Amino acid sequence: GEPVVDQQPTSRPAGHCHNIVERPVAVDGQVVIRPMMYLALSYDHRIVDGKDSVSFLKKIVELLENPYKLMHPGGEPDKGLLDL
Repeated sequence: GEPVVDQQPTSRPAGHCHNIVERPVAVDGQVVIRPMMYLALSYDHRIVDGKDSVSFLKKIVELLENPYKLMHPGGEPDKGLLDL
């Protein structure tokens, strides 16, 4: 007989933003309270390499922390999220 190949459908990456909560964080050696939000990314490891997904998530965080970069990424409109 022929081998059975599992052909389950693959899913696209999914993200989740948690609510914003004031949390203690270290800033310049001091503990301060700052609004923090956790981001989560889930994806199919058979399709997406972990290194690429981490790079993408870090870029999302950078753009959320500096929204000016999202609107004006070095003067090049196509560089925002896609320039990993």
